[in-house]
Amino acid sequence: MKKLVVSDPDSCIQCGNCEDACSKAFYKEVFKGYSCIHVTDDGIKACNQCGMCAKVCPLDCISVNKLGVYVIDKNECMGCCACVDICPQGVMVKSLDKPIASKCIACGICAKACPMGVLEIVKD
Repeated sequence: MKKLVVSDPDSCIQCGNCEDACSKAFYKEVFKGYSCIHVTDDGIKACNQCGMCAKVCPLDCISVNKLGVYVIDKNECMGCCACVDICPQGVMVKSLDKPIASKCIACGICAKACPMGVLEIVKD
C-alpha cells in the first residue's frame, strides 16, 4: 500500500506549503479548501487510505488501485459528498465549481513542498 504519512509531526511549522501545493496541483489555484491535506492546531490531517469513502459511495466509483490507494473515478462521481461526510480525517474535498469529490492519491506533491521534511510517501 502506498500512502502519505506524517513522519515528524513535532517539526511542522504550520507554514501551509503542503496545503498550497496540493490545491494548486489539482485545482490550479491556491485555496486551502481544495487541499486534501490540512494543517490544524491539532496537527496535520492526511488520508490514511482507510477506505471508508469507498464503502459509502452509492455509485461504487471509489476503488483501490494496484498501489493500494483509493481513487475516485471522476467520470462516474455525481458529487453527492457521502465520502466527504464520512471521511474520519476530514480531508476529502468537494470542488466548488465541479460536481465531484477529491481525495489524496499519495502523489507526494505535499511532501516535496514541506521545508521541514514532515511528510513522506511510504509503501507498505
